[in-house]
Amino acid sequence: MRDICVATTDERAFELAEKYDLGIELDQFCTAMYMDPPEFKTYDADAKRMLSRARVFHGPFNELSPCAIDPEIGKISMRRYNQAFDLMHSYGLKKMVLHGGFVPMVYFPVWYVERSVEFWKEFLKNKPDDFLLCLENVMEPEPEMLVKIVEGVNDPRCGLCLDVGHANITKVSEVPIENWIRAFAPYLFHLHLHNNDGVWDWHKNLADGNLPMGKILDLIDELAPEISITFENIDDTEESILWYQNNRK
Repeated sequence: MRDICVATTDERAFELAEKYDLGIELDQFCTAMYMDPPEFKTYDADAKRMLSRARVFHGPFNELSPCAIDPEIGKISMRRYNQAFDLMHSYGLKKMVLHGGFVPMVYFPVWYVERSVEFWKEFLKNKPDDFLLCLENVMEPEPEMLVKIVEGVNDPRCGLCLDVGHANITKVSEVPIENWIRAFAPYLFHLHLHNNDGVWDWHKNLADGNLPMGKILDLIDELAPEISITFENIDDTEESILWYQNNRK
């Protein structure tokens, strides 16, 4: 049975997970400094309150770069990701979402792929066999870069998280969302669902935007029927849950 989660980006996440019998994706530590004192005490308590339903851990991304040009930034990124893994592991979770980290006009695509492959191979060296690393698209303009990274890492623990909302606003070459799904499908571990207008990353509910959610989910069901899904909304997650219940078989 597919794991359906709600992200803690919505303050009502745990309430909704309880109400609709869903899982939780923990987003409390998307900002790395929340893993350190004095903030850690507050965010750790909040995460532990939800552990009975937690399924996925979203790691930190602010200012972190797995493809950093400066090796010192790479060292900081590695330390923070390992810190996040240790925290996730202490919570009893096995699936972590981390951003790919591409920044247009900063990284050449070839550098991004080659450096990322080296970085993630190093990161995975001491991780357990049942750990799943899900690399998420954010600013990548097309799917092939992340696909090449996963293929280069060549490790069953390394796969992809498709964020359809991000794909909708960064498709500078007008890559249809169906192409993202087909390219990612062989490596797909997780899916972030939210909608937008194709311009701004609003993280709106599934019905509020120009993404064809019904067609997207039909294709996901066909090509990746067992992957987990998170409704990653800000304040209207319940609308996504109800839409999903009313529009899926």
